[in-house]
Amino acid sequence: MNIEQLIKIGSKKLKDHNIKSFLIDSEIILASVLDIKREEIFIKNNEDISKKKIDRFHNLIERRSINEPIAYIVNSKEFWNYNFFVTKDTLIPRPETELMVEKICYENKNSGPFILDIGTGSGCIILSILKDLKNSRGIGIDISKSALKIAKLNAENLGLSGKIKYFQFLNRCTNKKFDIVVSNPPYVSTNEIKNLDADIKLFEPKIALDGGNDGLDVIRKLIYKVKNILKVNGTFALEIGTGQYKKVSQILKKNKFREKHLVKDYQNNVRSIVCSLLR
Repeated sequence: MNIEQLIKIGSKKLKDHNIKSFLIDSEIILASVLDIKREEIFIKNNEDISKKKIDRFHNLIERRSINEPIAYIVNSKEFWNYNFFVTKDTLIPRPETELMVEKICYENKNSGPFILDIGTGSGCIILSILKDLKNSRGIGIDISKSALKIAKLNAENLGLSGKIKYFQFLNRCTNKKFDIVVSNPPYVSTNEIKNLDADIKLFEPKIALDGGNDGLDVIRKLIYKVKNILKVNGTFALEIGTGQYKKVSQILKKNKFREKHLVKDYQNNVRSIVCSLLR
């Protein structure tokens, strides 16, 4: 059996299971099995595939057919032009988060800030910033030991192990002051989780999604703690959920933060707030 035939078989199965991106996903999965770039598939269309790799392809297609995210299946997700290793222990990096990274990198392109990432997950946010800001250094925090292992692996893969340290708890940082704090915390309300797409609610880590009764439980605690470890006039970049801006803005103002920028997604929703700590 050759590449073209396998892609058709995989695509049909995914289409029959209502996977909208059936063709692309079939191609991505096969490229992963063959350990080649996706575009190379079209060059090697008629190349025969070994039975072992065919079996693996069918196994991975089966996983995708029950809505498991493609990023978990191939253990990879591109973010800010870098490839990150991801597993079910980490959230899958998303385009709207890149918009926050873009703002931080642009504002600090001529400096070497000391950065803290709270809830680092795969490490995609802080590692992307550290990669672009050559003189920067940082610390990543995550309560999940499994996520920290993934973040450390990504730091190593990107050649950044010497620029970052990782800890499980924020109290390891209470004696430090940071130039920048970034966070993509859990912000989905507990009741709303059941309404999320199947690939999110069934596979992504609930601890990284569940923000409590109104979705703001973690954000409230986070804002209170950040004001004690951020330098005066330092930058705090916080990702939030759609429709949460007004409430989060009020919490920030009560804690003496001043908004500098609102980062909107491609649907014009405020998805990140970049603010500074007042004296």
